[in-house]
Amino acid sequence: MDEVTRTFTASHKHCDRQFAALEHAFASADWGPAESHFRQLRDDLLRHLAAEEEILFPAFEKVTGHAQGPTRVMCMEHDQMRELLQEMSQALAARDSGALPGIAETLLILMQQHNMKEEQVLYPMLDEMVAESERREAVEKLAHHT
Repeated sequence: MDEVTRTFTASHKHCDRQFAALEHAFASADWGPAESHFRQLRDDLLRHLAAEEEILFPAFEKVTGHAQGPTRVMCMEHDQMRELLQEMSQALAARDSGALPGIAETLLILMQQHNMKEEQVLYPMLDEMVAESERREAVEKLAHHT
């Protein structure tokens, strides 16, 4: 019954590990691995956000009748994460070791706060309220990298 909570929390932890590897590469000015870790983090994080926005959130909004509630806040934070990923991509391409730590720290704080809200509040609600078929579809999207 806690399929969304389990799967999407594991995805958060996976992204956290990728982020740590990326920060280590930044700190070493090891640009090749930093770019590789960044691409993996970006791709996995964007896939995670898409599974939520395209499947879970609309299903939740349909059940609750609230499109301006918690999912709206989550989507606004997703947009902020996308902007920070874009800034990070540009700083990496420019090898801007002065800008990268600040962008990375901002993204990390946003991700941590966002993930806590999802893991403690939204995911349990999704597991309880959203139809099993839609929960499975979201889990499949996340798992199969589609």
